[in-house]
Amino acid sequence: MNEGAFLESTIAEYDGLIQAIGSQEVTQLGDDQIATRLSVSCDWTERGADAIVGLARDYGAFMLRNALALAIALGEEDGRLGY
Repeated sequence: MNEGAFLESTIAEYDGLIQAIGSQEVTQLGDDQIATRLSVSCDWTERGADAIVGLARDYGAFMLRNALALAIALGEEDGRLGY
């Protein structure tokens, strides 16, 4: 699977996960709710789930989209932290 198709698939998976958490506005969901669902449904460790929720909240899509493009160009699959 190429990176674009994988990204679209992952976005769809996480969008479904967020919608399944509850009827709250997406912006009102607690980080702990999201991290717990990632741990349970997506096989993330608690540490990893907390990290990606923090990254999403702290940096947002613009910064992370550019970081993703650079990571792919650099061939950084797991990065220095090894998540």
